[in-house]
Amino acid sequence: MTTTFPDVSISTERLVLRPFEPADIPAHIEMMNDELVTAWTSVPHPYTRRDAEEWIGRIAPAERLEGRGIAFAVTEFLTQRLVGVLRLRNTNWHALATEAAYVTAPWARGEGYATESALAVAQWLFRDQKFERIEVRTPADNTASQQVAQKIGCISEGVLRNAWIARTQTEDGGWTDIRTDLIVWSLLPEDLEGVAEQMADATGYASFTDWN
Repeated sequence: MTTTFPDVSISTERLVLRPFEPADIPAHIEMMNDELVTAWTSVPHPYTRRDAEEWIGRIAPAERLEGRGIAFAVTEFLTQRLVGVLRLRNTNWHALATEAAYVTAPWARGEGYATESALAVAQWLFRDQKFERIEVRTPADNTASQQVAQKIGCISEGVLRNAWIARTQTEDGGWTDIRTDLIVWSLLPEDLEGVAEQMADATGYASFTDWN
C-alpha cells in the first residue's frame, strides 16, 4: 500500500503549487508574521529566519517522506511570488483520508487563491490519489477560513468545543492564548461535482488543473 504522496507540483490557471525552496524564505517569514496568521495558527511568534529554514529544510520535506502529508508553497503563475501555503496532514492511508490546512499571505488576500489552491489539491487527491475524504478544521471566529471550506463544497459536520488555542493581541501589543471551538468540515469526492464550474462562473477565471 502506498504510504507517501508523490513529489509533485500542481498547476491551475493562476497558481503553481510546488515544494518549498530556499528562495521562499524571505516571503515565508513575512507571511507567517502577519497578525491574522499569528492569531489563528500555532506557528512560532515572532517567526524567525531560523523557523523558516527549519520548515523549508526539514519539517516540510519530512511531512511527505514520513507519510504524514504534504506541504505546498502556493505561488502565482505569472510572478512566481509566494502567496500562501496549502498543507495536508494527519493522513490516514488505510482510510484514504487527510486534513487540509491553508494560509494566505496578506498581500494576496481577496483574490480567491486559497479557494483555488484547495480545490486543485482536492481534485488531485480524489482523482489521482484515489482519496475518499478531506477534513478541514476552522476556528469558530475565523470566517475567512470557513468561507474557503464552503466554496470548495465542504459540509459542516459539527463543533469540537474548546478544542483549539488561538491568540489575541493585548493592549501592550503582545499576544496571549485564548481557547476557542473548532468547526469540522468534510469533503468527499461526490461533493466536488459542479464546484469548479460554479467557481468559474462566479470569479470569471476558467477551471484548469494539472499535476506532474
